Amino acid sequence: MTWSIAQVAKMSKVTSRTLRHYDEIGLLPPAWVGGNGYRYYEQEQLLRLQQILVMRELGVGLEAIKEIVQQGRDQVEVLKMHRRWLLTERDRFARLARTVSRTIDELEGGENMTNMDHWFEGFDSAKQEELQQEARERWGAEQVDAANAHVKGKSKEWWQSEGKKWAEQLNALVALIDAGHEPGDAEVLDVVDGHYRWLASGYWTPNRESYTGLGDLYADDPRFRANFDRTDPRLAEFMREAMAAYAQARL
Repeated sequence: MTWSIAQVAKMSKVTSRTLRHYDEIGLLPPAWVGGNGYRYYEQEQLLRLQQILVMRELGVGLEAIKEIVQQGRDQVEVLKMHRRWLLTERDRFARLARTVSRTIDELEGGENMTNMDHWFEGFDSAKQEELQQEARERWGAEQVDAANAHVKGKSKEWWQSEGKKWAEQLNALVALIDAGHEPGDAEVLDVVDGHYRWLASGYWTPNRESYTGLGDLYADDPRFRANFDRTDPRLAEFMREAMAAYAQARL
């Protein structure tokens, strides 16, 4: 059986643009391309797409995924490996849930807590180091270190203020989506300009390529995507396209 790119996008909840990107980087070529230029997929490609999505959910980068899926390993063995990863993540989140539940019980019970160590059970400091290293590889150590230096020692009030600015930008984009605007509309680009200037005010000054890449990261990386989806499920993809349009038009 064969599925068109539109059918695959609908069943997998992965946009056609992302599927085309996966093809362009050699991660997920279609089974064949029709004379009309449309991509078509068969069962083998759908299995690979499932593998890709599982690993994306686990926070694995595209280059690492590409290495894994191109090793020609037995499909059942690969699925077993993914299942082990998922079970490990399930156990990690279960530990985090127990930590939070215990804290809730203590706060509701009015207990005088003198030992706070258990508040942080289940949090993986190695994961934070991994994210820092990934950022260095993606954006460069100088950029990441400069951004870290900018936020080091900032007060709770400063973080709240920054969070408010970010929320206002996202809410403005959602309002424009509701009003029927397209990602490349001038009104949308003006809001995105606020995001760009917010980044450049002290964190990092992206160029055309890196700002477009940041939009892709927001939409493709499950760690970022989940946060956008909690605001509005339409937001991540809309922001990806709007940031790409802004980079092309104004950077």
